[in-house]
Amino acid sequence: MVRLSIIIVNYRSAKLIADCLRSIAGSIDFAYEVIIVDNASGDDSETTLLKEFPWVKWVSMGYNAGFARANNEGIRQSAGEVVLLLNPDTIILDRSVEQCFLKFIRSDDVACGVQLLFPDGSLQISGNYFMKGGLNHLLPLPYWGKFLKLLALAMKTKKPNVLEASAEEKVDWISGAFLMVKKTAIAKAGMMDEDFFLYAEEVEWCSRLKKAGELRIYGDLRIIHIQGETIQTVAQSADKGYMNLSDRKGLQLMVSNHLRIRKQFGAGWFFFQLLNFSFEIPVYLVCSIIDNLIHARNPLKDWAAIKGFAGNVITVWRLVPRILSQRPYFYKML
Repeated sequence: MVRLSIIIVNYRSAKLIADCLRSIAGSIDFAYEVIIVDNASGDDSETTLLKEFPWVKWVSMGYNAGFARANNEGIRQSAGEVVLLLNPDTIILDRSVEQCFLKFIRSDDVACGVQLLFPDGSLQISGNYFMKGGLNHLLPLPYWGKFLKLLALAMKTKKPNVLEASAEEKVDWISGAFLMVKKTAIAKAGMMDEDFFLYAEEVEWCSRLKKAGELRIYGDLRIIHIQGETIQTVAQSADKGYMNLSDRKGLQLMVSNHLRIRKQFGAGWFFFQLLNFSFEIPVYLVCSIIDNLIHARNPLKDWAAIKGFAGNVITVWRLVPRILSQRPYFYKML
């Protein structure tokens, strides 16, 4: 009987998934399955992966369904009592999937994760705490976000994330790179919200899972997460992280984060966030000119980034009626 179902969403990530599967193979001593859900990659991913890993179950979505919809389909077709949502750009270390499952299944927790590492072994944020109204989403804003961060530090505000987890660290939400969930909890909380294409979907899901029980990071178990390899190429973004809000990837981040805030915290906090993002436009322009002049640079050096950021904010404003209505809609910006 299958006990664990590992679900990996593929979009032109065959090489990364092959490395991931090699790190899993032979490291789990109980019955498990691996389900690869393909988002219409349009390449030879299926042939390549099934040739080396014929035991993998392949599911084709037929279109680029994003993270939530693809994982939901994997969950629907899974046989295990526990599902693990696993990013393709991960490498399993020291039988961490097996050890995580064995610890998790004996606990009352509804979801868990492990300590994520960058390829060089440095720590990567794995678990997080909710901030009222999602205020942490203001921190990536150029200049205005830096001011708010300094203000939060002065007020000794609790940091919204866990860089290095203790042996067992209780959190509010877990990175979707490695998210293990019991099906009994999914039955109570529901599946991932299919309005999301990419980003923030696991945050919103964890907010509902948390109503069913505790979420925890097992800090003594570790995996490597390369982070952002596929999306960086697809979106033609120079940023692997989540700080650049001026390009297409930044637009998807902006829309998804505002959508999540609307769903989790309500319309008031949604507008508070969007007004702050709008206020950032003139702040970004004026402060960047002053900053560049002080450092003897072209005063309009950041004009392209400012223009891109402003365009993304305008796009969110255009989506306001739809987001407020909360009618089902696929917010795909990439």
